[in-house]
Amino acid sequence: MKNKKYLLYFLGCVLFSLGATFFIASNLGTNPLDVFTTGIRKQFGLLIGTTQSLFAIVCLIIWTIIYKFKRIPPISTFLTFFLCGYLIDFFLFLTGEQTPLNSWVELCIALFLCTEASALIIMSGFGIRAMDLVAIALTDKTGLPFWVYKGIAEVLLFTVGWALGGMFGIGTIAFLFFVGWMIQPFIYVNQRLGVPNFGPVGLLNKVKEESIKV
Repeated sequence: MKNKKYLLYFLGCVLFSLGATFFIASNLGTNPLDVFTTGIRKQFGLLIGTTQSLFAIVCLIIWTIIYKFKRIPPISTFLTFFLCGYLIDFFLFLTGEQTPLNSWVELCIALFLCTEASALIIMSGFGIRAMDLVAIALTDKTGLPFWVYKGIAEVLLFTVGWALGGMFGIGTIAFLFFVGWMIQPFIYVNQRLGVPNFGPVGLLNKVKEESIKV
């Protein structure tokens, strides 16, 4: 069963990276994190994988501070950003950051791939994204809804990224409205198609199980 779990996770990372590549190739805007990473790349020349990895480390440090250094966060969170980031760099290198498809077709493909990928990663029950990890911790400590902190993080990311010249556009808005709302239906369809769901029933409890008390 564990092999299937990790297969779902890896497939999710690959599909999300392909989706991000199509977002960038469309030149219509990309997801909030990659608005930030493309802004950093434009200003400082860092690879997307490098920026995502550094961002994940910052999120893990913040998570540790929130829990007053009493827990070591799950390393799988770093793995997700490291893997997806460098896969995006790899796919961009292969494609030259463009495809023969129309930009709007690229955007539609990107939205579908990122939604399905997000559903698969959640269903794998492994490698929660760094922003979500921090948002869950803040929800745990303050009682405010998860979406409040998730929304604040994404707005900050694309605002800073946009200021740095990152790829903000209609694709960014489409990602925020489509992917967020459609992940749950995609999980439902996947389950109906026989895809196993290893995702946690209680996400906060799952994160705490994967972290290490100190």
